[in-house]
Amino acid sequence: MEEEWFFEAITETYVPLLLAFERLHRDDVDFRLTLSFSPSLLSMMTDDLLKERYAQKIDKLIELAEKEVDRTWREDRAFHELAKMYRHRFHETRDCWRRYDGDLVRGFRDLQDAGYLEIITCTATHPFFPLLDRNWAAFRAQIHTAASLYEKLFGRRTQGMWLGECGYVPGVDELMREEGIRFFFVDTHGLLFADPRPLYGVHAPVYCRSGVAAFGRDIESSKQVWSAQEGYPGDPSYRDFYRDVGFDLPHEYIAPYIHSEGIRTFTGIKYYAVTHRSMDGKRLYDPHQAYLRAVEHAGNFMFNREHQVEHLRANMDRRPIVVAPYDAELFGHWWYEGPMFLELLFRKMQYDQGSVAPITPSGYLREYPTNQVSTPSFSSWGEKGFGDYWCNGSNAWVYRHLHKMGERMVELARRFPQAEGLRRRALDQAAREVMLAQASDWAFIMKTGTTVPYATKRTVDHVNRFTRIYEGLLRDSLDSVWLDEVARRDNLFPEIDYRVYGT
Repeated sequence: MEEEWFFEAITETYVPLLLAFERLHRDDVDFRLTLSFSPSLLSMMTDDLLKERYAQKIDKLIELAEKEVDRTWREDRAFHELAKMYRHRFHETRDCWRRYDGDLVRGFRDLQDAGYLEIITCTATHPFFPLLDRNWAAFRAQIHTAASLYEKLFGRRTQGMWLGECGYVPGVDELMREEGIRFFFVDTHGLLFADPRPLYGVHAPVYCRSGVAAFGRDIESSKQVWSAQEGYPGDPSYRDFYRDVGFDLPHEYIAPYIHSEGIRTFTGIKYYAVTHRSMDGKRLYDPHQAYLRAVEHAGNFMFNREHQVEHLRANMDRRPIVVAPYDAELFGHWWYEGPMFLELLFRKMQYDQGSVAPITPSGYLREYPTNQVSTPSFSSWGEKGFGDYWCNGSNAWVYRHLHKMGERMVELARRFPQAEGLRRRALDQAAREVMLAQASDWAFIMKTGTTVPYATKRTVDHVNRFTRIYEGLLRDSLDSVWLDEVARRDNLFPEIDYRVYGT
Protein backbone atom coordinates (compact mmCIF):
# COMPACT_ATOMS: atom_id res chain seq x y z
CA MET A 1 0.00 0.00 0.00
CA GLU A 2 2.76 2.45 0.92
CA GLU A 3 4.57 1.76 -2.34
CA GLU A 4 1.38 2.39 -4.31
CA TRP A 5 1.00 5.79 -2.64
CA PHE A 6 4.59 6.64 -3.53
CA PHE A 7 4.29 5.41 -7.12
CA GLU A 8 1.04 7.35 -7.61
CA ALA A 9 2.81 10.49 -6.39
CA ILE A 10 5.60 10.04 -8.94
CA THR A 11 3.30 9.24 -11.88
CA GLU A 12 0.58 11.76 -11.17
CA THR A 13 2.35 14.66 -9.42
CA TYR A 14 6.14 14.85 -9.54
CA VAL A 15 6.76 13.82 -13.15
CA PRO A 16 3.89 16.01 -14.50
CA LEU A 17 5.20 18.96 -12.48
CA LEU A 18 8.75 18.37 -13.67
CA LEU A 19 7.58 18.21 -17.29
CA ALA A 20 5.53 21.41 -16.90
CA PHE A 21 8.50 23.24 -15.39
CA GLU A 22 10.78 22.01 -18.17
CA ARG A 23 8.37 23.36 -20.81
CA LEU A 24 8.31 26.74 -19.08
CA HIS A 25 12.10 26.76 -18.94
CA ARG A 26 12.32 25.77 -22.62
CA ASP A 27 10.03 28.66 -23.59
CA ASP A 28 11.92 31.23 -21.47
CA VAL A 29 8.97 31.83 -19.16
CA ASP A 30 10.46 33.46 -16.06
CA PHE A 31 8.53 31.51 -13.46
CA ARG A 32 9.30 31.26 -9.74
CA LEU A 33 7.96 28.62 -7.39
CA THR A 34 8.90 27.20 -4.00
CA LEU A 35 8.70 23.42 -3.68
CA SER A 36 9.20 21.46 -0.47
CA PHE A 37 10.64 17.94 -0.61
CA SER A 38 10.34 16.13 2.68
CA PRO A 39 13.39 14.09 3.77
CA SER A 40 11.20 10.98 3.72
CA LEU A 41 10.20 11.63 0.10
CA LEU A 42 13.82 12.35 -0.86
CA SER A 43 14.89 9.10 0.78
CA MET A 44 12.29 7.15 -1.20
CA MET A 45 13.14 8.92 -4.46
CA THR A 46 16.81 7.96 -4.10
CA ASP A 47 16.26 4.39 -2.85
CA ASP A 48 17.59 1.90 -5.42
CA LEU A 49 15.00 -0.78 -4.62
CA LEU A 50 12.10 1.64 -5.05
CA LYS A 51 13.59 2.94 -8.29
CA GLU A 52 13.72 -0.62 -9.61
CA ARG A 53 10.14 -1.31 -8.56
CA TYR A 54 8.83 1.94 -10.02
CA ALA A 55 10.43 1.08 -13.38
CA GLN A 56 8.40 -2.15 -13.28
CA LYS A 57 5.28 -0.23 -12.22
CA ILE A 58 5.34 2.22 -15.11
CA ASP A 59 5.92 -0.66 -17.55
CA LYS A 60 2.77 -2.36 -16.19
CA LEU A 61 0.77 0.86 -16.54
CA ILE A 62 1.83 1.13 -20.18
CA GLU A 63 0.83 -2.50 -20.70
CA LEU A 64 -2.61 -1.78 -19.19
CA ALA A 65 -3.00 1.34 -21.32
CA GLU A 66 -2.19 -0.65 -24.46
CA LYS A 67 -4.84 -3.19 -23.51
CA GLU A 68 -7.32 -0.37 -22.90
CA VAL A 69 -6.62 1.13 -26.32
CA ASP A 70 -7.39 -2.24 -27.88
CA ARG A 71 -10.43 -2.97 -25.68
CA THR A 72 -12.07 0.42 -26.19
CA TRP A 73 -11.57 0.20 -29.96
CA ARG A 74 -13.44 -3.11 -30.00
CA GLU A 75 -16.04 -2.60 -27.26
CA ASP A 76 -16.67 1.07 -26.53
CA ARG A 77 -15.18 3.69 -28.84
CA ALA A 78 -16.47 6.53 -26.66
CA PHE A 79 -13.52 5.80 -24.37
CA HIS A 80 -10.97 5.14 -27.11
CA GLU A 81 -9.45 8.61 -27.37
CA LEU A 82 -9.09 8.77 -23.59
CA ALA A 83 -7.33 5.41 -23.58
CA LYS A 84 -4.89 6.76 -26.15
CA MET A 85 -4.38 9.84 -23.99
CA TYR A 86 -3.36 7.70 -21.03
CA ARG A 87 -1.07 5.59 -23.18
CA HIS A 88 0.68 8.77 -24.33
CA ARG A 89 0.85 10.13 -20.77
CA PHE A 90 2.41 6.94 -19.38
CA HIS A 91 4.95 6.77 -22.21
CA GLU A 92 5.82 10.41 -21.53
CA THR A 93 6.26 9.60 -17.84
CA ARG A 94 8.53 6.64 -18.58
CA ASP A 95 10.59 8.69 -21.03
CA CYS A 96 11.12 11.34 -18.34
CA TRP A 97 12.01 8.68 -15.77
CA ARG A 98 14.57 7.09 -18.08
CA ARG A 99 16.01 10.44 -19.14
CA TYR A 100 17.09 11.01 -15.53
CA ASP A 101 17.96 7.34 -14.94
CA GLY A 102 15.30 7.25 -12.25
CA ASP A 103 16.88 10.18 -10.37
CA LEU A 104 14.05 12.72 -10.44
CA VAL A 105 15.80 14.71 -7.72
CA ARG A 106 18.43 15.61 -10.33
CA GLY A 107 15.76 17.07 -12.59
CA PHE A 108 14.40 19.34 -9.88
CA ARG A 109 17.91 20.24 -8.73
CA ASP A 110 18.78 21.40 -12.26
CA LEU A 111 15.75 23.72 -12.26
CA GLN A 112 16.79 25.13 -8.89
CA ASP A 113 20.33 25.70 -10.15
CA ALA A 114 18.83 27.51 -13.16
CA GLY A 115 17.06 29.90 -10.77
CA TYR A 116 13.44 28.89 -11.38
CA LEU A 117 12.66 26.79 -8.32
CA GLU A 118 13.46 27.34 -4.68
CA ILE A 119 13.52 23.85 -3.22
CA ILE A 120 13.22 23.65 0.55
CA THR A 121 12.77 20.77 2.95
CA CYS A 122 10.70 20.02 6.04
CA THR A 123 11.38 18.49 9.42
CA ALA A 124 12.76 14.97 8.97
CA THR A 125 9.57 12.93 9.44
CA HIS A 126 7.05 15.80 9.51
CA PRO A 127 6.17 15.74 13.24
CA PHE A 128 3.84 18.28 14.82
CA PHE A 129 6.32 20.12 17.04
CA PRO A 130 3.87 21.64 19.57
CA LEU A 131 3.00 18.12 20.79
CA LEU A 132 6.58 16.86 21.24
CA ASP A 133 6.74 18.03 24.88
CA ARG A 134 9.38 20.72 24.36
CA ASN A 135 12.08 18.09 23.83
CA TRP A 136 14.69 20.39 22.31
CA ALA A 137 17.04 17.54 21.45
CA ALA A 138 14.22 15.89 19.46
CA PHE A 139 13.51 19.18 17.70
CA ARG A 140 17.19 19.59 16.85
CA ALA A 141 17.48 16.02 15.58
CA GLN A 142 14.53 16.51 13.23
CA ILE A 143 15.89 19.79 11.84
CA HIS A 144 19.54 18.73 11.61
CA THR A 145 18.79 15.40 9.92
CA ALA A 146 16.59 17.12 7.33
CA ALA A 147 19.13 19.86 6.59
CA SER A 148 22.00 17.38 6.27
CA LEU A 149 20.14 15.13 3.82
CA TYR A 150 19.11 18.15 1.76
CA GLU A 151 22.71 19.36 1.52
CA LYS A 152 23.90 15.93 0.41
CA LEU A 153 21.35 15.74 -2.42
CA PHE A 154 21.21 19.37 -3.58
CA GLY A 155 24.79 20.46 -2.96
CA ARG A 156 23.79 23.48 -0.87
CA ARG A 157 22.14 24.29 2.44
CA THR A 158 18.37 24.65 2.42
CA GLN A 159 17.25 28.24 2.79
CA GLY A 160 13.77 27.38 4.05
CA MET A 161 11.92 24.78 6.05
CA TRP A 162 8.32 23.66 6.20
CA LEU A 163 7.42 22.81 9.80
CA GLY A 164 5.15 19.75 9.98
CA GLU A 165 1.50 20.88 9.85
CA CYS A 166 2.80 24.49 10.22
CA GLY A 167 3.34 23.70 13.91
CA TYR A 168 5.56 26.44 15.34
CA VAL A 169 7.01 26.51 18.87
CA PRO A 170 8.87 29.67 19.96
CA GLY A 171 12.53 28.77 20.05
CA VAL A 172 12.68 26.27 17.18
CA ASP A 173 13.71 29.16 14.95
CA GLU A 174 16.98 29.22 16.94
CA LEU A 175 17.58 25.60 15.91
CA MET A 176 16.81 26.47 12.29
CA ARG A 177 19.25 29.38 12.45
CA GLU A 178 21.97 26.94 13.60
CA GLU A 179 21.45 25.02 10.33
CA GLY A 180 21.60 28.13 8.15
CA ILE A 181 17.83 28.17 7.51
CA ARG A 182 16.53 31.66 6.78
CA PHE A 183 12.74 31.26 6.71
CA PHE A 184 9.75 29.05 7.51
CA PHE A 185 5.97 29.23 7.15
CA VAL A 186 3.05 29.50 9.56
CA ASP A 187 -0.68 29.52 8.99
CA THR A 188 -2.50 32.84 8.81
CA HIS A 189 -3.32 33.19 12.50
CA GLY A 190 0.27 32.33 13.44
CA LEU A 191 1.19 35.80 12.17
CA LEU A 192 -2.05 37.65 12.85
CA PHE A 193 -1.75 36.76 16.57
CA ALA A 194 2.04 37.24 16.72
CA ASP A 195 3.56 39.37 19.49
CA PRO A 196 3.69 42.22 18.67
CA ARG A 197 1.02 42.20 15.97
CA PRO A 198 2.57 42.55 12.50
CA LEU A 199 1.84 45.87 10.83
CA TYR A 200 1.18 44.25 7.45
CA GLY A 201 -0.48 41.03 8.60
CA VAL A 202 0.49 38.07 6.43
CA HIS A 203 1.48 40.21 3.44
CA ALA A 204 5.05 40.74 4.63
CA PRO A 205 7.28 38.40 6.62
CA VAL A 206 8.38 39.02 10.19
CA TYR A 207 11.71 38.19 11.77
CA CYS A 208 11.81 36.10 14.91
CA ARG A 209 14.33 37.34 17.47
CA SER A 210 16.75 34.77 16.04
CA GLY A 211 16.68 36.59 12.69
CA VAL A 212 14.85 33.74 10.94
CA ALA A 213 11.86 34.97 8.92
CA ALA A 214 8.30 33.67 9.21
CA PHE A 215 5.92 33.91 6.23
CA GLY A 216 2.15 33.60 6.76
CA ARG A 217 -0.35 31.84 4.50
CA ASP A 218 -2.77 34.02 2.54
CA ILE A 219 -6.29 32.64 3.04
CA GLU A 220 -7.92 34.18 -0.02
CA SER A 221 -5.56 32.73 -2.64
CA SER A 222 -5.26 29.37 -0.88
CA LYS A 223 -8.94 28.63 -0.59
CA GLN A 224 -9.57 29.56 -4.20
CA VAL A 225 -7.47 26.58 -5.30
CA TRP A 226 -7.62 23.82 -2.69
CA SER A 227 -11.32 23.86 -1.76
CA ALA A 228 -13.19 21.07 -3.54
CA GLN A 229 -16.47 22.89 -2.85
CA GLU A 230 -15.54 26.51 -3.58
CA GLY A 231 -12.24 26.11 -5.44
CA TYR A 232 -11.27 25.16 -8.95
CA PRO A 233 -10.66 21.38 -8.57
CA GLY A 234 -14.35 20.65 -8.02
CA ASP A 235 -15.38 22.09 -11.40
CA PRO A 236 -17.69 19.65 -13.24
CA SER A 237 -15.46 19.67 -16.34
CA TYR A 238 -12.37 18.40 -14.57
CA ARG A 239 -11.46 14.74 -14.35
CA ASP A 240 -13.01 12.78 -11.49
CA PHE A 241 -10.48 11.12 -9.18
CA TYR A 242 -12.55 8.27 -7.76
CA ARG A 243 -14.01 6.64 -10.91
CA ASP A 244 -11.07 4.43 -11.91
CA VAL A 245 -10.91 1.33 -14.12
CA GLY A 246 -9.36 -0.49 -11.18
CA PHE A 247 -12.85 -0.49 -9.65
CA ASP A 248 -15.02 -0.30 -12.78
CA LEU A 249 -13.74 -3.12 -14.98
CA PRO A 250 -14.26 -6.90 -14.48
CA HIS A 251 -11.93 -8.42 -11.91
CA GLU A 252 -10.47 -11.06 -14.21
CA TYR A 253 -9.46 -8.34 -16.70
CA ILE A 254 -7.97 -5.89 -14.21
CA ALA A 255 -6.44 -8.45 -11.78
CA PRO A 256 -2.83 -8.25 -13.11
CA TYR A 257 -2.80 -4.50 -12.47
CA ILE A 258 -4.23 -4.26 -8.95
CA HIS A 259 -3.14 -5.70 -5.60
CA SER A 260 -1.79 -9.25 -5.84
CA GLU A 261 -4.38 -10.45 -3.29
CA GLY A 262 -7.20 -9.21 -5.50
CA ILE A 263 -7.85 -5.98 -3.63
CA ARG A 264 -9.08 -3.36 -6.08
CA THR A 265 -6.88 -0.27 -6.24
CA PHE A 266 -6.51 2.88 -8.33
CA THR A 267 -4.66 2.43 -11.61
CA GLY A 268 -4.66 6.09 -12.73
CA ILE A 269 -6.86 5.42 -15.77
CA LYS A 270 -10.07 7.37 -15.21
CA TYR A 271 -12.66 8.06 -17.91
CA TYR A 272 -15.19 10.33 -16.19
CA ALA A 273 -15.52 14.01 -15.33
CA VAL A 274 -16.44 15.34 -11.88
CA THR A 275 -19.96 16.22 -13.17
CA HIS A 276 -21.60 16.12 -9.72
CA ARG A 277 -21.08 14.67 -6.22
CA SER A 278 -22.75 11.33 -6.92
CA MET A 279 -20.61 8.48 -8.26
CA ASP A 280 -23.34 7.50 -10.70
CA GLY A 281 -24.33 9.16 -13.97
CA LYS A 282 -21.08 11.01 -14.51
CA ARG A 283 -20.24 12.46 -17.92
CA LEU A 284 -17.35 11.25 -20.06
CA TYR A 285 -14.21 13.29 -19.44
CA ASP A 286 -13.42 15.80 -22.20
CA PRO A 287 -9.71 16.84 -22.06
CA HIS A 288 -10.26 19.83 -24.37
CA GLN A 289 -13.09 21.17 -22.23
CA ALA A 290 -10.96 20.66 -19.12
CA TYR A 291 -8.11 22.58 -20.77
CA LEU A 292 -10.41 25.51 -21.54
CA ARG A 293 -11.56 25.55 -17.90
CA ALA A 294 -7.94 25.51 -16.72
CA VAL A 295 -7.22 28.49 -18.99
CA GLU A 296 -10.19 30.31 -17.51
CA HIS A 297 -9.27 29.45 -13.93
CA ALA A 298 -5.62 30.47 -14.40
CA GLY A 299 -6.84 33.81 -15.74
CA ASN A 300 -9.29 34.21 -12.88
CA PHE A 301 -6.63 33.45 -10.27
CA MET A 302 -4.25 35.98 -11.83
CA PHE A 303 -7.01 38.61 -12.11
CA ASN A 304 -7.87 38.22 -8.43
CA ARG A 305 -4.20 38.48 -7.40
CA GLU A 306 -3.82 41.67 -9.45
CA HIS A 307 -6.71 43.32 -7.62
CA GLN A 308 -5.60 41.95 -4.25
CA VAL A 309 -2.06 43.28 -4.67
CA GLU A 310 -3.24 46.68 -5.90
CA HIS A 311 -5.51 47.02 -2.88
CA LEU A 312 -2.76 45.99 -0.43
CA ARG A 313 -0.09 48.13 -2.06
CA ALA A 314 -1.95 51.34 -1.24
CA ASN A 315 -1.36 50.81 2.49
CA MET A 316 2.18 49.45 2.50
CA ASP A 317 5.69 50.89 2.09
CA ARG A 318 6.69 47.89 -0.02
CA ARG A 319 5.20 45.47 -2.49
CA PRO A 320 3.04 42.94 -0.63
CA ILE A 321 3.74 39.23 -0.84
CA VAL A 322 0.92 36.72 -1.28
CA VAL A 323 1.95 33.30 0.06
CA ALA A 324 -0.26 30.54 -1.33
CA PRO A 325 0.88 27.09 -0.11
CA TYR A 326 -0.75 23.81 -1.14
CA ASP A 327 -0.11 20.10 -0.74
CA ALA A 328 1.97 19.11 -3.77
CA GLU A 329 -0.25 16.13 -4.54
CA LEU A 330 -3.18 18.45 -5.18
CA PHE A 331 -1.46 19.13 -8.51
CA GLY A 332 -1.93 16.08 -10.69
CA HIS A 333 -2.99 13.44 -8.18
CA TRP A 334 -6.17 14.87 -6.71
CA TRP A 335 -6.55 17.57 -9.36
CA TYR A 336 -5.48 16.06 -12.66
CA GLU A 337 -5.35 19.44 -14.41
CA GLY A 338 -3.33 21.04 -11.57
CA PRO A 339 0.08 21.00 -13.34
CA MET A 340 -1.62 22.40 -16.46
CA PHE A 341 -3.16 25.17 -14.34
CA LEU A 342 0.24 26.10 -12.90
CA GLU A 343 1.89 26.17 -16.31
CA LEU A 344 -0.89 28.33 -17.76
CA LEU A 345 -0.78 30.66 -14.76
CA PHE A 346 2.95 31.37 -15.13
CA ARG A 347 2.56 31.93 -18.87
CA LYS A 348 -0.27 34.37 -18.26
CA MET A 349 1.67 36.17 -15.54
CA GLN A 350 4.51 36.79 -17.99
CA TYR A 351 2.48 37.81 -21.05
CA ASP A 352 -0.97 38.99 -19.97
CA GLN A 353 -0.40 41.50 -17.15
CA GLY A 354 2.16 43.70 -15.42
CA SER A 355 1.00 44.00 -11.81
CA VAL A 356 2.00 40.70 -10.23
CA ALA A 357 5.30 38.84 -10.43
CA PRO A 358 6.17 35.40 -9.03
CA ILE A 359 8.85 35.45 -6.33
CA THR A 360 10.40 33.05 -3.83
CA PRO A 361 10.73 33.77 -0.10
CA SER A 362 14.50 34.17 -0.47
CA GLY A 363 13.94 36.58 -3.34
CA TYR A 364 11.55 38.66 -1.25
CA LEU A 365 13.99 38.80 1.67
CA ARG A 366 16.73 39.98 -0.67
CA GLU A 367 14.47 42.71 -1.99
CA TYR A 368 13.20 43.71 1.48
CA PRO A 369 15.88 42.75 4.03
CA THR A 370 14.39 44.96 6.76
CA ASN A 371 11.27 43.57 8.44
CA GLN A 372 9.38 43.81 11.70
CA VAL A 373 10.55 41.64 14.63
CA SER A 374 7.76 39.55 16.14
CA THR A 375 7.16 36.11 17.66
CA PRO A 376 4.53 33.98 15.86
CA SER A 377 1.84 32.42 18.01
CA PHE A 378 1.09 28.74 18.53
CA SER A 379 -0.85 27.53 15.52
CA SER A 380 -1.33 24.79 12.96
CA TRP A 381 -3.06 24.56 9.66
CA GLY A 382 -6.00 22.23 9.22
CA GLU A 383 -9.33 22.13 11.02
CA LYS A 384 -9.68 24.76 13.78
CA GLY A 385 -6.04 25.78 13.34
CA PHE A 386 -4.62 24.98 16.79
CA GLY A 387 -3.63 21.32 16.63
CA ASP A 388 -7.01 19.71 17.31
CA TYR A 389 -6.57 17.41 14.34
CA TRP A 390 -3.39 15.93 15.78
CA CYS A 391 -4.50 15.58 19.40
CA ASN A 392 -8.05 14.41 20.06
CA GLY A 393 -9.96 11.41 21.32
CA SER A 394 -8.88 9.27 18.37
CA ASN A 395 -5.12 9.73 18.69
CA ALA A 396 -4.14 11.35 22.02
CA TRP A 397 -2.86 7.99 23.30
CA VAL A 398 0.23 8.14 21.06
CA TYR A 399 1.86 11.12 22.75
CA ARG A 400 2.75 9.54 26.10
CA HIS A 401 4.79 7.03 24.09
CA LEU A 402 6.40 9.68 21.89
CA HIS A 403 7.37 11.71 24.96
CA LYS A 404 8.94 8.70 26.67
CA MET A 405 10.78 7.65 23.50
CA GLY A 406 12.20 11.16 23.15
CA GLU A 407 13.39 11.19 26.77
CA ARG A 408 14.95 7.75 26.44
CA MET A 409 16.69 8.62 23.18
CA VAL A 410 18.35 11.60 24.88
CA GLU A 411 19.32 9.30 27.75
CA LEU A 412 20.92 6.78 25.36
CA ALA A 413 22.83 9.44 23.41
CA ARG A 414 24.32 10.80 26.63
CA ARG A 415 25.04 7.38 28.13
CA PHE A 416 26.86 6.15 25.00
CA PRO A 417 28.51 9.27 23.50
CA GLN A 418 31.11 7.41 21.38
CA ALA A 419 29.53 4.06 20.55
CA GLU A 420 30.99 1.81 17.85
CA GLY A 421 30.14 -1.46 16.12
CA LEU A 422 26.88 -3.19 17.02
CA ARG A 423 26.06 -0.63 19.70
CA ARG A 424 26.46 2.24 17.21
CA ARG A 425 24.17 0.49 14.72
CA ALA A 426 21.59 -0.05 17.44
CA LEU A 427 21.69 3.59 18.55
CA ASP A 428 21.33 4.89 15.01
CA GLN A 429 18.39 2.52 14.49
CA ALA A 430 16.81 3.68 17.74
CA ALA A 431 17.01 7.25 16.41
CA ARG A 432 15.24 6.17 13.20
CA GLU A 433 12.46 4.48 15.16
CA VAL A 434 11.92 7.62 17.26
CA MET A 435 11.64 9.79 14.15
CA LEU A 436 9.35 7.36 12.35
CA ALA A 437 7.03 7.17 15.37
CA GLN A 438 6.94 10.99 15.58
CA ALA A 439 5.50 11.38 12.05
CA SER A 440 2.29 13.39 12.23
CA ASP A 441 0.80 11.21 9.47
CA TRP A 442 -0.21 8.48 11.94
CA ALA A 443 -2.26 10.80 14.15
CA PHE A 444 -3.74 12.41 11.04
CA ILE A 445 -4.91 9.05 9.66
CA MET A 446 -6.39 8.07 13.02
CA LYS A 447 -8.45 11.26 13.00
CA THR A 448 -9.61 10.96 9.38
CA GLY A 449 -10.62 7.34 9.97
CA THR A 450 -9.31 6.10 6.60
CA THR A 451 -6.70 3.37 7.30
CA VAL A 452 -6.68 3.52 11.11
CA PRO A 453 -5.40 -0.07 11.69
CA TYR A 454 -2.41 0.71 9.48
CA ALA A 455 -1.57 3.96 11.31
CA THR A 456 -2.00 2.26 14.69
CA LYS A 457 0.25 -0.62 13.65
CA ARG A 458 2.96 1.71 12.39
CA THR A 459 2.96 3.64 15.67
CA VAL A 460 2.99 0.51 17.82
CA ASP A 461 5.69 -1.17 15.70
CA HIS A 462 8.08 1.78 15.96
CA VAL A 463 7.48 2.15 19.71
CA ASN A 464 8.07 -1.57 20.31
CA ARG A 465 11.19 -1.71 18.16
CA PHE A 466 12.65 1.29 19.93
CA THR A 467 11.83 -0.17 23.34
CA ARG A 468 13.51 -3.48 22.49
CA ILE A 469 16.65 -1.65 21.32
CA TYR A 470 16.61 0.54 24.44
CA GLU A 471 16.34 -2.42 26.78
CA GLY A 472 18.96 -4.38 24.83
CA LEU A 473 21.43 -1.50 25.09
CA LEU A 474 20.92 -1.11 28.84
CA ARG A 475 21.27 -4.87 29.43
CA ASP A 476 24.06 -5.29 26.87
CA SER A 477 21.98 -8.00 25.19
CA LEU A 478 21.42 -6.78 21.64
CA ASP A 479 20.11 -9.29 19.10
CA SER A 480 22.17 -8.60 15.98
CA VAL A 481 20.06 -10.79 13.67
CA TRP A 482 16.84 -9.07 14.72
CA LEU A 483 18.54 -5.66 14.48
CA ASP A 484 19.62 -6.41 10.91
CA GLU A 485 16.03 -7.20 9.97
CA VAL A 486 14.72 -4.01 11.60
CA ALA A 487 17.39 -1.96 9.82
CA ARG A 488 16.38 -3.56 6.52
CA ARG A 489 12.72 -2.67 7.08
CA ASP A 490 13.27 0.83 8.47
CA ASN A 491 16.26 2.00 6.41
CA LEU A 492 15.37 5.70 6.35
CA PHE A 493 18.25 8.22 6.58
CA PRO A 494 21.22 5.83 6.17
CA GLU A 495 23.65 8.51 7.41
CA ILE A 496 21.73 9.39 10.57
CA ASP A 497 23.87 10.14 13.64
CA TYR A 498 22.27 9.33 16.99
CA ARG A 499 24.65 11.73 18.76
CA VAL A 500 22.55 14.70 17.70
CA TYR A 501 20.24 13.72 20.58
CA GLY A 502 23.08 14.21 23.05
CA THR A 503 23.33 17.94 22.50
